[in-house]
Amino acid sequence: MLEESATAAPRSRADLPAHWLLTAAERGNPATRLDERHPGGIAWSTGNSVRPLVDGTEYFDRLVPALRDVGAGDRIFFSAWIGTWGKPLDAEGTTLGELLLRALRRGASVHALFWWPFLTLRRDLVPDNRRFATALRRHGGAALLDQRVRPIGCHHQKFLVVRRPERPDTDVAFLGGIDPCASRRDDHEHHGDPDVQTSIDDRYGARPAWHDAHLEVRGPAVQDVEHCFRERWADATASRRGPISRTRRLFARRADPLPDRLPPPPRSGEQAVQLLRTYPAKRPRYPFAPDGERSVARGYAKALRHARRLVHVEDQFLWSPVVAEAFAAALRREPRLRLVAVVPHRPEKGGVVETATNDVAHREALDLLHAAGGDRVDVHDLENTAGLPIYLHSKVCVVDDRWAAVGSANLNRRSWAYDSELTAAVVDEGADPGFARDLRLRLWSEHLGRSPGDTADLADPVRGADVLRESAAALDRWHAQGRATARPPGHLRAHARPDPSPLTRLWARPAQRLLMDPDGRPTQLRRTKRW
Repeated sequence: MLEESATAAPRSRADLPAHWLLTAAERGNPATRLDERHPGGIAWSTGNSVRPLVDGTEYFDRLVPALRDVGAGDRIFFSAWIGTWGKPLDAEGTTLGELLLRALRRGASVHALFWWPFLTLRRDLVPDNRRFATALRRHGGAALLDQRVRPIGCHHQKFLVVRRPERPDTDVAFLGGIDPCASRRDDHEHHGDPDVQTSIDDRYGARPAWHDAHLEVRGPAVQDVEHCFRERWADATASRRGPISRTRRLFARRADPLPDRLPPPPRSGEQAVQLLRTYPAKRPRYPFAPDGERSVARGYAKALRHARRLVHVEDQFLWSPVVAEAFAAALRREPRLRLVAVVPHRPEKGGVVETATNDVAHREALDLLHAAGGDRVDVHDLENTAGLPIYLHSKVCVVDDRWAAVGSANLNRRSWAYDSELTAAVVDEGADPGFARDLRLRLWSEHLGRSPGDTADLADPVRGADVLRESAAALDRWHAQGRATARPPGHLRAHARPDPSPLTRLWARPAQRLLMDPDGRPTQLRRTKRW
């Protein structure tokens, strides 16, 4: 942690990363070596620069030059829920496969981990992972289809690391909610990606608009992201764990050894970054998390205990009552706390089971929040200027303009306990809030249809929440009045609470808790509020 000079103004505890971030003990996973490498006994890295990448176009526009700059001896580590070898990343049609092939031909190493399910009915995107892994191996890269998950679970971590031994100041990690696959390359205007994911509710249109978020990280935290990759890869090398038959295990692909570790990259900025993760408790156990890890849940819980003025959250699956209770508790504790939530208009899938289970749980979660916060709670969804809903896939939270989290973990029990997830919590090391505030303003500007710098009335978070509420009300009135005048600016609409029938509630609630939002905690923690 930075030393205070004799002339510096006193800093309140709330300005310090230690106020917001977990200690190693609070992480609750003594088996991991993630926190052992940080100086001073802290469980996060300091001296980082973190850049928010809002929507897929901005992420891919940063990823393409980073990969083009890879040369001999450099290293790429890539983890994906879904990866598409031929995914166009820019306007010229440059694909991720082309960039990785170019890196291999130049003498770089490429190692990739892909989720491979053993129990799932989803076959629309998953085969892309096998094709990607096969293509990468064919060209000299190393790839594993990682099946070490619980039934109906998945490896949901989405990150890419570039290490350059001869130029460590250019090392970079990208992590968040965006995979290189169909529909992800959209921008702030939200007219959708020409490369379309077909398995999405028809109400999102023929070319679904897609809102998402990712991070670009430079500095010592890059090594932390690489460490997360190494833990999973080394486990695969040691045992090829997975619920596959004994015969198949005999022929399972062994993982290639990884190159030796490099020192952490040099300081690059003034942000503290803590990696929060989810791994389920499972058999066979993960050596690096024998009882699982739930630091995503614990990190959120700690930040929410310190919330005083505003929580802004964007999430694809705000539908778990057990998770919503953490936000409701903060609203009950702090009578002036505001909550702004942005969620999808409808679930990604339009099937009967997914819609019903989502509606039942989503209604219960929203009822909890509104009961706790009353008119201090605003829940919005998004539409583009063509009047079509924007699918919200981002997983973002900002608390009091001090703590921000961006990652792969949704606000449901599955992401907090059952799947594997990776989220970065970011806190500025200085007294002046920077990253978290700037991220909030960037997101609010986009949702209001403004240029990024048009934020004067949004600087105060409480007043800014009122501006968002007024914008959504104006667009709702325009629709109610027949859209006879010019469309008001912005994308925000007031989000209606679903109203499933009593019969739907009867069957959908147990199905949702068992299949859609399962609990991966150790047995002794289930039926409790502890993570």
